[in-house]
Amino acid sequence: MAEKRDYYEVLGVDKSASAEDIKKAYRKKAIQYHPDKNPGDKEAEEKFKEAAEAYDVLSDPQKRARYDKYGHAGMEGQGGFSSGGFSMEDIFSQFGDIFGGAFGSAFGGGFSGFGGGSRSAGRRVARGSDIRIKVKLSLADVVKGVEKTIKINKMVTCPDCQGKGAVSEADIKTCDHCHGTGVVTKIANTILGQMQTTSPCPYCGGEGKKITNPCRKCSGTGLVKNAEEITFKIPAGVQEGMQLTIQGKGNAARNGGVPGNLLVVIEEEAPKEGGLQRDGNDLVYTLNLSVPDAILGCSVEIPYIDSKLKIKVDPGTQPGKILKLRGKGIPEVNGYGTGDYLVYVQVYIPKRLDRKEKEIVESWRNSSSFTPKG
Repeated sequence: MAEKRDYYEVLGVDKSASAEDIKKAYRKKAIQYHPDKNPGDKEAEEKFKEAAEAYDVLSDPQKRARYDKYGHAGMEGQGGFSSGGFSMEDIFSQFGDIFGGAFGSAFGGGFSGFGGGSRSAGRRVARGSDIRIKVKLSLADVVKGVEKTIKINKMVTCPDCQGKGAVSEADIKTCDHCHGTGVVTKIANTILGQMQTTSPCPYCGGEGKKITNPCRKCSGTGLVKNAEEITFKIPAGVQEGMQLTIQGKGNAARNGGVPGNLLVVIEEEAPKEGGLQRDGNDLVYTLNLSVPDAILGCSVEIPYIDSKLKIKVDPGTQPGKILKLRGKGIPEVNGYGTGDYLVYVQVYIPKRLDRKEKEIVESWRNSSSFTPKG
C-alpha cells in the first residue's frame, strides 16, 4: 500500500491556512479531478478521493488538531474518508454544497454520479443522523485497549419494504409537480429584472416521488426502530473526552441514503483512593514504606494493571524519591511511545510507640548515623 501524502500537501496549502483557504483549495482540486472532467481516468479518480479525504480532516477543527499532533496514525479509528468507508456517492453527498457552487458554473449546473447518470443540483442524497453514546473505561481498558459490544436502539431499513416506503415499486410515482427533480423554480419580476430561485418541492418534500400505497410497518418512511448489537475496538491510550467515530453505524437514512455515524465519547472510571492513578500517559503509585524498610532496603510488590510488579528499594531511600519504571505506563493513542510507571516513595512515621519502641528509637538519637548531614 502506497504511503499516504501529507494532507496539506494534497490540497497545496500551508499548515497555517485558514478554514476558507482550505475550502477554496479543495474546491480547486475537486474541479481539476472531477469524474465529469476526467471520464474513465482512474488516476484522476484517486486524486479526487485523496482531496476529499484531506478536506474531510482539515475542515474539521478537532480532526485537524489531532492530525497536526499525530499525523496519519492519529486518524486511525476516527472514521471519515481516511477509514476507506466512503464511496464517490458519499463524497458528492457530504460535500454537495461545495460541488453545487463549483460545478454549477464549471459543468452547466449539474454533475454526474460515478458510473453514469445525471444528478440534479437540487437533489441531495439523504444522510441518517448520528448517534452519540458514552462508554466508561477502566484503567486496564485504557492501557491495553478493549473491544466493546453494545446494544442500541436505532433507525434501520424497514424489513417489509426494504426501505422503499411503499408496498411495491408500482406504488412509487414520480411527483407531478416537480417532475422528479425534487425542486421547484420560481421566477419573480423585480426592479432589477427577473430573479430565479429554487427550493425543495413542497409536494414531495424534495424527494421527487410520491408514495400512493405506503408500507404499513414503517408508514411510508422506509425506516423502523430496532435494537442492534454493535462491536467495535477502542485503542489503547485514549483519554477522557475523546470521541471515536464508528462509520455508518448511526441511524439509517431514507431512500437508501448514507447512514449516520456512531460517535463514542470516552469516559474514564474514577481511580481508587490509594491505588494506581493516571497522569497523562504515566501511571503513578504512592508507596508507603516503614522506617526500617526505608533504612535497610527491601523488595516490595506494587499493583499493576491486572497483576503485581516486584521492585527493589535500595537502603537509605529517602522520602519523596521517585522510582521510575520506564515503558510501564500508558501507550500513546497513535502507537508511538509509552509512558512510565512512577513510584512516589513515602515513609510512614508512627504517631504512637510503646515503651520498648521508644527506648529503641531513643537509643538512635545520639547515633551519628541518624544525625542529619548538611
